[in-house]
Amino acid sequence: MSDDNKSVRPEPVEGPHFTSSAAPKEEDGASTSSARTEIEAETKPKPKSGWLNILVDYGPLLVFLGVYKFYQPPADSTFGEIAAVIYGTIAFMIAAVVALTFSKLKFGHVSPMLILSTALIVGFGGLTIWLQDERFIQFKPTAIYLLFGVLLVGGWLRGKALLQILLEAAFEGVDREGWLKLSRNWGFFFFALAALNEVLVRVMDFEGWLWAKLWVFMPLSFLFTFTQIPMLLRHGLALDDADEVAKDEPPTA
Repeated sequence: MSDDNKSVRPEPVEGPHFTSSAAPKEEDGASTSSARTEIEAETKPKPKSGWLNILVDYGPLLVFLGVYKFYQPPADSTFGEIAAVIYGTIAFMIAAVVALTFSKLKFGHVSPMLILSTALIVGFGGLTIWLQDERFIQFKPTAIYLLFGVLLVGGWLRGKALLQILLEAAFEGVDREGWLKLSRNWGFFFFALAALNEVLVRVMDFEGWLWAKLWVFMPLSFLFTFTQIPMLLRHGLALDDADEVAKDEPPTA
């Protein structure tokens, strides 16, 4: 064979060249799959957990009512009345701690309001058991409402919407002015609840006051929450998220 024929012989294509040319296609496929996964994650609807939040807030109160009614003595038994309050208070404290633990395990976090509420339940509940005086458990809501009111209104006066820290994930799109108004409104509402609680303590017996917690304070809280929806919609709240507002209200139990 001549030298000319050798000079035009094509070079063999080695295996590594095939491997290197195929690799980019695999990478493109992986990046496309990754992008698709990210888009699906972003468009996946948020889990609806508002009613579980309400159960966490009001569940301990329902436990207190149930235990108190179970142990409630005849009307003429003063000692039995105190015993029923003590048993209910113990159950209330245990249920509050269980609710806090459930919130941590289920949602992965515990709101500062729930931590504070649980601490006050345990604190005032302990005083109720120790001193055998139901007035301590009745003052607990007043203390919570006053403290929340001072924090929210104080934050509003300093230009800080403290309620945004708790509810921003649920109320997407609300602007800063909307959060400031919501914090201010809830702060004054908490002051009104504190005053109402003190009035009911003085004009109702203990059992009547307990039922008022369920049939007066809770409906008022839901009603007030719904009155805030138009304002939130004007400040950026998505219409699709409006039905979640009532489910994620601040705790008032």
